[in-house]
Amino acid sequence: MTDRQPPRRRVPGPARPSRPARPGQQRRPGAGARPAARRPRPAASKARTIRLGSPRPRLRMVSLGLTLVMLAFVVRLLQVQAVDASVYTAKAEKNRYFSHILAAERGGITDRSGVELAASVDAYDITADPTMFTAKEMGIKDAPEQAAALLAPILDKDVDRLTEQLKTPKTRYVLLARRQTPQVWKQIKDLRGALADKERADKGSANVLAGIFQDPSSKRVYPNDTLAAGILGWVNAEGKGAGGLEQQLDKELAGKDGKIRYAQSGGHQVPTAGSTETPAVPGSDVELTIDRDIQWAAQNAITEQVEKSKADRGYVIVQDNKTGEILAMANAPGFDPNDLSQADGTALGNASLQDAFEPGSTAKIMSMAAVLEEKAATPGTHVTVPNRLHRGDRLFQDDIDHPTWHLTLNGVLAKSSNIGTILATGELGKTQKEANRSLYSYLRKFGIGKRTGLGFPGETDGIFAPADKWSTSQQYTIPFGQGFSINAMQAASVYSTIANDGVRIEPTLVRGTKGPDGRFTPAPKPKKTRVVSAKTARTVSQMLESVIDDEEGTGTKARIPGYRVAGKTGTANRVDPETGRYKGYTSSFAGFAPADKPRVTVYCAIQNATKGSYFGGQICGPIYKEVMQFALKTLQVPPTGKGAARLPVTFEP
Repeated sequence: MTDRQPPRRRVPGPARPSRPARPGQQRRPGAGARPAARRPRPAASKARTIRLGSPRPRLRMVSLGLTLVMLAFVVRLLQVQAVDASVYTAKAEKNRYFSHILAAERGGITDRSGVELAASVDAYDITADPTMFTAKEMGIKDAPEQAAALLAPILDKDVDRLTEQLKTPKTRYVLLARRQTPQVWKQIKDLRGALADKERADKGSANVLAGIFQDPSSKRVYPNDTLAAGILGWVNAEGKGAGGLEQQLDKELAGKDGKIRYAQSGGHQVPTAGSTETPAVPGSDVELTIDRDIQWAAQNAITEQVEKSKADRGYVIVQDNKTGEILAMANAPGFDPNDLSQADGTALGNASLQDAFEPGSTAKIMSMAAVLEEKAATPGTHVTVPNRLHRGDRLFQDDIDHPTWHLTLNGVLAKSSNIGTILATGELGKTQKEANRSLYSYLRKFGIGKRTGLGFPGETDGIFAPADKWSTSQQYTIPFGQGFSINAMQAASVYSTIANDGVRIEPTLVRGTKGPDGRFTPAPKPKKTRVVSAKTARTVSQMLESVIDDEEGTGTKARIPGYRVAGKTGTANRVDPETGRYKGYTSSFAGFAPADKPRVTVYCAIQNATKGSYFGGQICGPIYKEVMQFALKTLQVPPTGKGAARLPVTFEP
């Protein structure tokens, strides 16, 4: 039986769409083709219409937004250009324009002949623009550190401090170092140029010194080093006088600083942007009364003796007694104002005016002048001087032990007798109190207890109590120069007063000033005061000659061949400034020449000589002679040719 499979049931396929007949051709059904069946049409339904939204609301919103944005811009623009215009202009000016001070050139100081003692030379202030050291500007993060490391050894400054300055925010100007020499600026400039060349060759490197600049300035120098340093003083790092005449006359010497303002870009001035400048006004030049050569002679002499005697210090003053002008004022030890870092702090200043000390026997001429002026005695008055004198609560004696002396008043001064001076001044009043008041009034007229009139910084008045406050001891020690204190200038002025016929002229250090216009203005004339009569002054001068000429006098080492010399020695107990007690001696010598026609006064004092003699006649007498000889020669003062007035020193009882 043959297996026959049932016939496959034909499943009708999807109806094919009829192809439209070509024109002129009827469609004929092919084999197996079926006539196309008609599809039933769905029932007609209600059609839905899709409409586009209106664009107007959106356009309104966009327009409103744009209007608000534009309005914000307009408001901001009005604020910037109208309301806050001045503020933003100022900020722009600040960022664009740069201004700094133009330092005035400090006036010079010369001696009486125009020789330069202090001058200003070209220098540079080293400055920086911190904005040029930022990472954004420089392209590296550690530009301040690198620049500081390069500058520190050149400027002798601390690296950390320089770094801090170079990082200063919100400024385009910092001062790194003042008054550097041209050599220092050249070293920085050359280094900056080398870094610039390297930067051009290697785009990865940076010129870390591009923001370092210089401002022209000046530096104070003292051509003669230590000469007259105590008088001149010094100028500090800020360019202001900090000692001596530099401080006292700072206003006249400093002048008036100027100012410059200019546009800059990249740290350089924009020449086409315009600038404004207020020029600096130079300071006035000051001419002193000092003679450089005499100052040198005095300073050299006192320095050698202080070293030889191993003393604490010493001073020499030379004065023209006719004018009051100071020709020299020397101190030892001294200092070099060019390099204060090497100076001894105790040597700074002017000890001739700042030290107060008991003068000793050089002050006896005031007592003698008072006695003569009051006509209590004459140079020939007999004074019997015992070995000891009991007064008040003390027993007084002279410097040397001696039997009873039979001296004239002139002899009392020549032999520098303390006892004889006490006895003589006791005749100034009926009572000791009256005598004290009389002596006090004369010492005040001589300038004791008040400043000399120089107006020098740090000058001491000395120590001098009113007569009614003198202790029992003081009323007997003051006549011979103990129990009160003076400075060296006051001591010299006493002798100049006697040399000037009894008229005290306030000492002067400044002859005048010369302004920027070249016009010389003389200093005001010094004040004059009559202290004693011309007759009394001349008599005292003759008595002072006996101190030097008489073989029994204490000042024989001060003799000058060919000249009549008047002078007085002094050896006083010295108050130690550290302990306030007497320790050591103040050795001194004062006088003038020619004695019969005085022109020059010289005063010398040495504090606490510890080697060799400490007597004033022995260690200060030779200095007086050396300096006086030099001064007389320099000023071309001839001898008078007259013989000395030889007053009697002793008398026969």
